[in-house]
Amino acid sequence: MNITDELRKNSDISYRDFQSSLIPNVAKETFIGVRTPIIRDMAKRLVKNNTHTEFLNALPHEYYDENMLHGAIISEMKDFEEVMSGLEKFLPYVDNWAVCDMINPKVLGKNKEKLLPAIRRYISSSHTYTIRFGIRMLMVHFLGSEYKKEYSDMVAEIRSEEYYVNMMIAWYFQSAVVKNYDDIIPYFQNNTLPTRTHNKAIQKCVESLKVEMSTKEYLKSLKK
Repeated sequence: MNITDELRKNSDISYRDFQSSLIPNVAKETFIGVRTPIIRDMAKRLVKNNTHTEFLNALPHEYYDENMLHGAIISEMKDFEEVMSGLEKFLPYVDNWAVCDMINPKVLGKNKEKLLPAIRRYISSSHTYTIRFGIRMLMVHFLGSEYKKEYSDMVAEIRSEEYYVNMMIAWYFQSAVVKNYDDIIPYFQNNTLPTRTHNKAIQKCVESLKVEMSTKEYLKSLKK
């Protein structure tokens, strides 16, 4: 089976145009236009049939949709070490927020102690989407009952001019307000974050359906 040909068979031109408009830093001609549920189904089938290895080794990919499929395949893999190896190879090629956010292997949540050192490496990277992925893993796996102040400090200490890094930091702190309010509110009270990120995190809280109205009003009063 030629995976690229199968992706092309599932092309939706209107979706391609819509998707490319959301990711302006990626050339439009690299979009095939395959909807995410189809990509996820392909990934499940490839992993189940153990026919994904050759595709994963064929880096760099030519098309955005191939990168989305690559991220979905890694997310389906069950072996922690195999996933970590796959991430090390693939993350340097990730060039947009959508592919980055597609990657969410459940096995990482079952190996949190092993994951943490990798997260520290990711957020110390010079590569925008490796940093973003590291922050997102802290958000997904280390809030709520898993929270420790050192984790939010790791995120708060990141300084970047990259839009998609700072948006992820804001998203992290919005999620942390929901799950660990008492621990996180001092970051806003003490102006720990850079002004733009601080305000964006507050905006995300105000727009969230998961944040109580009283909290929204208080956070708005802390806007810089």
